[in-house]
Amino acid sequence: GPCTECSCSSGKETDKNTSNTKKKENGDQSFIPKIFFGTRTHKQISQITRELKRTAYSSVPMTILSSRDYTCIHPVVSSCVSNRNEMCVELLEGKHGKSCLYYHGVHKLSEHHALQSAHRMYHAWDIEDLVSLGKKLHACAYFAARELMVGADIVFCPYNYLLDPQIRESMEINLKGQVVILDEAHNIEDCARESVSYGVTESQLRAAQEELDFMVNNNIRQKDHEALRAVCCSLT
Repeated sequence: GPCTECSCSSGKETDKNTSNTKKKENGDQSFIPKIFFGTRTHKQISQITRELKRTAYSSVPMTILSSRDYTCIHPVVSSCVSNRNEMCVELLEGKHGKSCLYYHGVHKLSEHHALQSAHRMYHAWDIEDLVSLGKKLHACAYFAARELMVGADIVFCPYNYLLDPQIRESMEINLKGQVVILDEAHNIEDCARESVSYGVTESQLRAAQEELDFMVNNNIRQKDHEALRAVCCSLT
């Protein structure tokens, strides 16, 4: 029969009450954390998802967060090497009277995965699989991956998506109460250092200094630009 003579019975009641409180706070639904799996490179994500396919958890809803460099399928933006992010934002804002056809088709990708999940045909996938499907459905793989994060149980991404607060904010990642796994965590120190580092050439510094000279000489926010010019001078 049930134990009533020792503290374990009261402990069980406490646990039960706590879980009930949590359910009430969340509208009768207990909070289920997501697993955020961070890796050093996108290539490692491919290896992990390949292994995931071989396990009993292959049908678990998932997504992979990555940059536009890997997921953009717009013919003009994807062919640009330097400023894909800026070009994508301009298209979304319709700055030149044009919009992104693929962005407006994002729902096709997310609905496809939702349909697979409902029919229990869901399987672990890789970035290349998502991009290939995006091209077939004329749907943006970059924003589809972000939409899939809402219903995903496991989210794969590079380290900096979890470490860099600016990226977390832009990707709407909230790690409070979630499970975070860092693959090969000994690389975290280098990754953290890189995320707050910036490389600049001497010619770039001199060009910036010339522009700041122009600003100061023409009394354009002179106080601010003099301080910036002093920084450039000290670095050169």
